[in-house]
Amino acid sequence: MGSLCLVLVVLQLSWSLSSSVPPPSSHLCLPHQRDALLHFKTTISVDCDFYHDDGYRDPYPRIDIESWNKSIDCCSWKGVKCNNVTGHVIGMDLSHSCLLGSLFANNSLFQLHNLQWLDLSSNNLRGSLLENTSSLFRFHGFRRLNLADNGFDGIISSKLFSQLVSLTHLNLSYNGFFDDIESYLRFDGHGFDMLARNLTKLRNLVLDTVDMSDVALTSLLNLSSSLEHLSFSWCQLHGEFPTQAFQLPNLKVLDLSGNENLAGYLPNTNWSSGLELLDLSECGFKESIPASCGNLTQIISVGLEGNSLEGQIPDVFGNLRKLTSLSFSSCNLSGPLPITIFNLTKITHLDLSYNHLEGPFPNHLDLSYNKLVGSIDRIQKPSSIQEVYLSYNNISGSIPCSIFDLVNLTSLDLSSNNLSGPIPDSIFDLVNLTSLDLSSNDLSGGIKSDMLSKLTSLEFLDVSSNSLLSLSTSGNDVNYSFPQLTTVLFSGCSVRQFPNFFRTSKLTFLDLSNNVISGGISKWEAEGWEGLISLDLYHNFLTALEQFPGNNLGYLNLRSNLLQGPILSTCLNPQIPSSKELSVIIISKNKLTGNIPSSICNLSSLDVLDLSENSLRGTISDCFGNLRSLEFMNLQMNNFYGKIPDSFVNNSTLPTKLFQNLRAMKGKPDEFYSATFKNMMI
Repeated sequence: MGSLCLVLVVLQLSWSLSSSVPPPSSHLCLPHQRDALLHFKTTISVDCDFYHDDGYRDPYPRIDIESWNKSIDCCSWKGVKCNNVTGHVIGMDLSHSCLLGSLFANNSLFQLHNLQWLDLSSNNLRGSLLENTSSLFRFHGFRRLNLADNGFDGIISSKLFSQLVSLTHLNLSYNGFFDDIESYLRFDGHGFDMLARNLTKLRNLVLDTVDMSDVALTSLLNLSSSLEHLSFSWCQLHGEFPTQAFQLPNLKVLDLSGNENLAGYLPNTNWSSGLELLDLSECGFKESIPASCGNLTQIISVGLEGNSLEGQIPDVFGNLRKLTSLSFSSCNLSGPLPITIFNLTKITHLDLSYNHLEGPFPNHLDLSYNKLVGSIDRIQKPSSIQEVYLSYNNISGSIPCSIFDLVNLTSLDLSSNNLSGPIPDSIFDLVNLTSLDLSSNDLSGGIKSDMLSKLTSLEFLDVSSNSLLSLSTSGNDVNYSFPQLTTVLFSGCSVRQFPNFFRTSKLTFLDLSNNVISGGISKWEAEGWEGLISLDLYHNFLTALEQFPGNNLGYLNLRSNLLQGPILSTCLNPQIPSSKELSVIIISKNKLTGNIPSSICNLSSLDVLDLSENSLRGTISDCFGNLRSLEFMNLQMNNFYGKIPDSFVNNSTLPTKLFQNLRAMKGKPDEFYSATFKNMMI
């Protein structure tokens, strides 16, 4: 990722429009309101077969409205809150309940005129807020509305804000269909201006991803002084952000991230003294970071990455004792790094990568993608550090033993430096590690299997491009277990044999390319590879492929080995379930002989086929032209003969660079010849 994260715990300050539903009321709900709820139930279906904006899918409804029935007092229904005195339904929380359908203006839900808060977030509801406005404003005492993460679209009517003047919380974020820009929720200039002027009691306003490109930024000056949470991320705001908005007296959260055309400057004075979260990442704020940031004594998280800032980092952040997350990545900052930043005892996420910071290596920390040089002498506490990223610097020397004091470390990235010497055995005492990246250094010696086996939580291991590094195996390797390990990258090392101790893992990606492994892949060697998706054995000394590796393989690279004889029939056998998943097959630059089996034509997912630089012979089957998914095929430097099949002429998906050095081809269709051989591949 190219960023330094000390404990990848991203602080998220968010608000919910409904707290947990209180104990059921003893008062019987009113019959007409019960009937309205039951009718609402008939207009909505329950279907969990969809994904939310964050990629999460609810496995089951949090509130199952199918359980609502007349035999139970509706004030006892899950998701429903009644007034303890009048019995009126005053609140509903149906978030994450797999609701599917549309909210039309005549929906019985809008007959609940005493409703004070409504949370329908994270469902699959659709409709236009312009059409439903005439019903929504009947909620005269309405205070909280959360429609986030649904499929509502269209222009948000200004009438909504001329009636719901009692609103304190409004969340309309993440609506529409994100593969269609025309289906987003959208504010016109008049609608947002009405919101800013009329909602004088508003405390929380979250409009992330709502299209606000037509909103004049001067309207923000009319927002209520009671605002505590203001979030307009990815709203297509443009122009200069008014500095006065940083000075709203009660503001605790300000998130403007993702508005790349939003310019402005950080105020030199008069910040909101209670600000806890400031996220201006991926905007267009300019000039330097003011020293006034040191007055944000309540601040917990600051994100300024991806802005057009300049100058040095002021030496004021070391005094912000509540700060847990700080990111100035890709801000064009320069000059010396303030060492006082590392006095922050609560810091869990620090990212200053992709800048022009200079100076000697700090005695307890380095930052990825900078120009820091020297060796790592010491990494001090806080011991709460969970992730350290020091990649892409010029760090030299050995891996410091002080790293091993970070007992809570889960991810360590020292890749792309000049580290040398053996990997200390102590690194394998970091039993909480899930990711270890030591690639692209000058490390040497051997990784002992019995030491590696201590890392039972390890999911990702990359030691590639350490040419003097090898694996030290033993006869007890099969007894070691790696229950979480999915990715192993050992490319460009000095590995001589397949590691037996990965047989008890869940490997999906294995890269042993550019090593010195000899012999063949037997059934015994391939144990533990059943779940492989990608296998790269490029540039080794393999002589035989006796066992097809894995049941789900999509990528297979055996280029530049010593494979002999015919292509393994199981490799291209469509009867094997795994072969139907194959999209890339590269077995070029070997010593294969015989014909290409016609069964390859049944590989319906095949995108790339490279069998070049072998001794294959025979004719090219006509069925190759029927491989509609094929985008690249290279059969050059073999001994094929006969004519190029006519079916290739009709396959418009094939590129022009397909064949070269196909010996004695006769009867080539002129149009195929001109397209194929005009630009021959070297």
